[in-house]
Amino acid sequence: MELGIGEGLSARLEAKGIREATPVQEKVIPLIAEGRSVLFQSETGTGKTFAYLLPLLERLSKEENGRKQIRLLIVSPTLELCSQIRDQVKLCTDMTSALFVGGVPINRQVEKLKEKPEIVIGGASRLLELIHLKKLKVEGLEALVLDEADRLLSPELRESTEGMIARLPKDLQLIGNSATVSTYTKKIITEARIKEEIELVELPAEDVLRSRIEHWAIFAERRDKIDTLRSFIRAVSPQKMIVFTSRLDQVENIVSKLRYKHIDCEALGAKTDKKRRKDAWDKFKGGKCKILVTTDVAARGLDIEGITHVVQMDLVEEKDFFIHRAGRTGRAGRKGFNVVIGDEREMRRFASFEKSLHLTVYPKMLFKGRIVAPQQDALSEE
Repeated sequence: MELGIGEGLSARLEAKGIREATPVQEKVIPLIAEGRSVLFQSETGTGKTFAYLLPLLERLSKEENGRKQIRLLIVSPTLELCSQIRDQVKLCTDMTSALFVGGVPINRQVEKLKEKPEIVIGGASRLLELIHLKKLKVEGLEALVLDEADRLLSPELRESTEGMIARLPKDLQLIGNSATVSTYTKKIITEARIKEEIELVELPAEDVLRSRIEHWAIFAERRDKIDTLRSFIRAVSPQKMIVFTSRLDQVENIVSKLRYKHIDCEALGAKTDKKRRKDAWDKFKGGKCKILVTTDVAARGLDIEGITHVVQMDLVEEKDFFIHRAGRTGRAGRKGFNVVIGDEREMRRFASFEKSLHLTVYPKMLFKGRIVAPQQDALSEE
């Protein structure tokens, strides 16, 4: 891969089929390798995690000082994303790492800290709690990463994230990334007291939404949506599919109705208990289950290999949510399908998204167990 990445780390990546750097990695890796603080924005599926992880791990491994202490802190908004980051850390290095998230007895995590991990990954609220208890020692910390910074600084997580930042050393290398970067996120990160001004990097759009994702619109009244979803799944036999709903109560409802029709699927809700979330995540990620039903909050930032279809069971007002959902497919150069199952009002909103995002949306319908364009159905009837 080069870009200052040593042979040992490059060999690990090559063993996993990772040989070429993405545009965001080409731009960001040299800056982070120099020790610069960086806030970078890049679309979903462009390789943001490795963009910060590779140069940080390369430098930390070269600068081993023999002291066992926390040197790198990575903060992320959800259990699944934290787990995903830790998997990538373990792929790249033998340095000791640990995961700290809510929903796990804190005493068990305090015991884990006694092993003196060098890399800590976790949620802001649990990390802040451990710092308050004086169990998480941050004096030797060299770098802080805010992964999905916009989400970490959203109203519901802002207090914990800002409280944690305020309790860390002020001479850290600070790295933030997100698919979208709000004005508030820029303000908080650029005003953080760090050793130098932060470098803002905005990557040009790779046009993933248009170039690698095909967008379908399937009309259904609200009461018919789950039946339409069931018929759609039967028709396309997806290799791997995420189904999004903005209503938390609908996650279990959709799953129960699909299972009643003998369609194997898993639920990933923001309030689902930790064990069930982990089981659902492991089954879906490992390919034992092909369909995951989730909310935007639960699935934020997830990078799961091989998702062929995204289905949106409702269409919210904000384009960012639409983009985030659709961007779960069409990753790593592969083609994907983004499907909206909507009523008349949602179809009008989809048409406005089509115009403002310069997309091409293909109307589809289910006919005799197949996905067809409406005119094909008309021809079949003649």
